[in-house]
Amino acid sequence: MTRQSVNSSNLRSVGYDPVYSVLEVEFNDGGLYQYHAVPENQYNSLMRASSHGEYFDAHIKKGPYRYTKLR
Repeated sequence: MTRQSVNSSNLRSVGYDPVYSVLEVEFNDGGLYQYHAVPENQYNSLMRASSHGEYFDAHIKKGPYRYTKLR
């Protein structure tokens, strides 16, 4: 999955697969996670947010999404 760099103190890059509704997030500490069944509008809102980290924490991390740690 291709990820796009973001300007954040917590997140390094974010990618999205619309076919499988998978959001992939790479953290500045090197962690890489995939969040499953994330609607595309959530991804779009995350990418438009003035603070990617705050949006991620409030709507994805604390949301109903199952995740897989890749590293």
